[in-house]
Amino acid sequence: MRNILTIAGKEIRTYFGSPMAYVITAVFLVICGYFFATSLSSAFPEATTRGFLFPAAFVLMILTPMLTMRLFAEEAKLGTLELLLTAPVRDYQVVLGKFLSSLAILAVMIAVTGYYAVILFIYGNPDAGPILSGYLGLFLLGAGFLAVGVFASSVTSNQIVAAVLTFGLLLLMWVINSAGGVFSGIPKEIFDYLSPPTHFRDFAFGVIDTKDVVYFVSLAAAFLLFTVQSVSARRWR
Repeated sequence: MRNILTIAGKEIRTYFGSPMAYVITAVFLVICGYFFATSLSSAFPEATTRGFLFPAAFVLMILTPMLTMRLFAEEAKLGTLELLLTAPVRDYQVVLGKFLSSLAILAVMIAVTGYYAVILFIYGNPDAGPILSGYLGLFLLGAGFLAVGVFASSVTSNQIVAAVLTFGLLLLMWVINSAGGVFSGIPKEIFDYLSPPTHFRDFAFGVIDTKDVVYFVSLAAAFLLFTVQSVSARRWR
């Protein structure tokens, strides 16, 4: 555990030692703030954060590649990844350390939007349940996206390629339920199940379903496992 936290701490310092974390967080807040303000200024405003949750989920799909593209690709390009892999750490510790660092940045980004909920409680009487479930869903969705990005970064030494590959995978997952429209029965259910928006929707409406939690946790675990295998393969190249 100590090795994982050490690697995570190093990566977090790297994030905040460059403008990247600040720029990505600022962009995320500006876009989310716009949609939150728009939802409150509508003809029939609701005392809920739902107005920005769906746009925030889509924005995360765009920003996630920027958070993860350098985690392995940069070290592979600079030649420092080989040094890291020859250190007395296991592959899964390296992967989890880097993943947790990006997850920490995601948590900060989402936490800063908490003032939306504070505004609602000051000027209205919102239901806390949908707000909390919405934030939980956004965090789980982001964690799944980050795992995909960490994997993409581990298979290339080019950050741009890693970012494009991440976005391509996430976009494919995002729209895969559309393919279900040409099928019926079990194939349609499979395509729907594989699409993140299908599982995020319930969280946004205040429903925490075990199958949705399992989906996001499984998504993150699967791609982290793929990443461990990818990193292990580098040891023998």
